[in-house]
Amino acid sequence: MTPNEKAKILSEALPYIKKFSGKTIVIKYGGNAMIDENLKHSFAKDIVLLKLVGMNPVIVHGGGPQIDESLDKIGKKGEFYNGMRITDEETMSVVHDVLRSISKEIINLIKTIGSKANSPSQEEALRFIKAKKLIVGNKNKHGKQIDLGHVGEIESIEPSFMKDCIDHGITPVIAPIGFGEDNKMYNINADLVAGKLAQVINAEKLVLMTNTKGVLDKDKNLITRLIPKEIESLIKTEVLSGGMLPKIQAALIAAENNVNSVHIIDGRVEHALLLEILTDQGVGTLIKAN
Repeated sequence: MTPNEKAKILSEALPYIKKFSGKTIVIKYGGNAMIDENLKHSFAKDIVLLKLVGMNPVIVHGGGPQIDESLDKIGKKGEFYNGMRITDEETMSVVHDVLRSISKEIINLIKTIGSKANSPSQEEALRFIKAKKLIVGNKNKHGKQIDLGHVGEIESIEPSFMKDCIDHGITPVIAPIGFGEDNKMYNINADLVAGKLAQVINAEKLVLMTNTKGVLDKDKNLITRLIPKEIESLIKTEVLSGGMLPKIQAALIAAENNVNSVHIIDGRVEHALLLEILTDQGVGTLIKAN
């Protein structure tokens, strides 16, 4: 790349830096970006750069591949229902340990590059995401009620931890675990946590990183822009299914609750965050309320 080409890219970013300076962006970090070493470092660099130009990134991370790997080691196979992991007592313990480990890894990467990050302490986590057991109305093929175990739905989020981090120039790193009555732990889909967080803290943007180009139509072509009415049609015709459903649900929650824009982007692309936020050329699907 010539110096002129580099300068052109930097100048293209200026309007976006000006527009989003001081704004909060919630980022759901997942998929290949979490397991490929190059993508891990590119993600951390993107976060630090966004912070340095005045934006407030908030990271919510999943951990599916790492959880599956840990379950394999103890002879368990992951089971899913509509994109949600069925979580018995033993699986919940694995989920908790793996997610805490991932939080520490993300924090250390960001610190190594030159910024500050933190996740809630065990005590803070008890009051951060309040959850209850998710009850599924459907029955399985044998006519029995589907029990997802320790899978939760969000009752409320206490935003003070995130606001305190942002006020002190720290990037919050959030694992999708909630606590219910008697401090019982619940595994919550990370996309849904990210969507609710974006709503609670009035984020400017919600960015969901995934292992596809974005939302695809029935012919597997990228849909670059969607509104809620179009999403309903895609769900009814089962164009959207499986792991994309929680992402779409999270996008709708955010878009219909004053989050200005939601982006489902390809986390397999290096520096996908910068491409989406700071350039004219997006790398996924944009979802807006109207």
